Amino acid sequence: MEMYLKSINDLANASGFSELFKINSQLFGMPLPGYFVMICVSLVLLYLAIGKGFEPLLLVPIAFGALLVNLPLSGIVDIAGVGGAESTGFLSYVYFGAEHEIYPIIIFLGIGALTDFGPLLANPITFLLGAAAQFGVFTAFIAANYWGFNVREAACIGIIGGADGPTSIYLTMKLGQAQILPAIAVAAYSYMSLVPLIQPPIIKLLTTKADRAIKMDQLRPVSRQERILFPIICTIVSGLVLPACAPLIGVLMFGNLLRECGQTDRLSQAAQNEILNITTVFLGLAVGSTMGADRFLQEGTVKIIVLGLVAFMFSTAGGIIFGQIMKVLSGGKINPMIGSAGVSAVPMAARVVQRVSQSENPGNYLLMHAMGPNVAGVIGTAVAAGVMLTLLTMN
Repeated sequence: MEMYLKSINDLANASGFSELFKINSQLFGMPLPGYFVMICVSLVLLYLAIGKGFEPLLLVPIAFGALLVNLPLSGIVDIAGVGGAESTGFLSYVYFGAEHEIYPIIIFLGIGALTDFGPLLANPITFLLGAAAQFGVFTAFIAANYWGFNVREAACIGIIGGADGPTSIYLTMKLGQAQILPAIAVAAYSYMSLVPLIQPPIIKLLTTKADRAIKMDQLRPVSRQERILFPIICTIVSGLVLPACAPLIGVLMFGNLLRECGQTDRLSQAAQNEILNITTVFLGLAVGSTMGADRFLQEGTVKIIVLGLVAFMFSTAGGIIFGQIMKVLSGGKINPMIGSAGVSAVPMAARVVQRVSQSENPGNYLLMHAMGPNVAGVIGTAVAAGVMLTLLTMN
């Protein structure tokens, strides 16, 4: 009987319940039962992804990865020989792809294969709107630097303003700031999913009713030759001017070339579907695996989420303000609202422009016009990351 009681007691001590409410984290100086709090955070993220549809393709894997890593004593993120661990856990292997920037680059391959750069090629001037929408990136970078973050952390926080999750993760790992990766990833993907809620008030604040009702001329047709030459030329120019952005932009353009050349449909379909979906799952789990209570429940996490919102709002505003300038210079032919689509949340930001424009004028169709700066924003954010990476890694 005594042996059975000892076995039951050993099982109880080996269960996660014995560790669940241990005080192992502090937020603003207050002790918290870290595992329990992070399990609750994971459940909230799952609700937002599944119940509210906020970026579910990545938020579900991130939330579930966070849930797994906060189940005490599971060993799922253990590394053999570290902290007395006898074996390496599954998520430690999955994390390898994020740690070495593999997943974000492969996701750019899929994004390139999915992206139609035709609207940008039909109206190249909208490229400037994609550049102007990076204003929030550098605004948040300066603000973060003055709010207690070092210059590398500030760069990673600022890039959230581009509303580009893979680029945010890529820059964070490239600059060796893995300790803030969970907050960076959650903020970036949260604001990407909240584009339809965040952008309309800013658009209405910075434009008049007459601005929002402006109709734009139909875009010219883009030839197949232009579509094929664009990714090749863009890769060469960006790679020579700013080599640090070549991995992101180069792979993005490679994916787009697979789409446009007309000879690699199978590869294009694979990049758009199987490869992109598999990588998204592993990237989400890898990010979630970093959301342990001891790393996520920090004062810095709250600051990053706040600064990320500031970055995104200023990026939206920067695009609209430059859109107003372009409206004046074009004699009223450009609707300034399309500047808000200069962030790289494709195609959500462009759809927001379309919805707002039709609320003012049901016969106004700005979707394709907004797609120009929207896809330019993908390139713009990668360039902004390349600039920061170059400046912060120079000897």
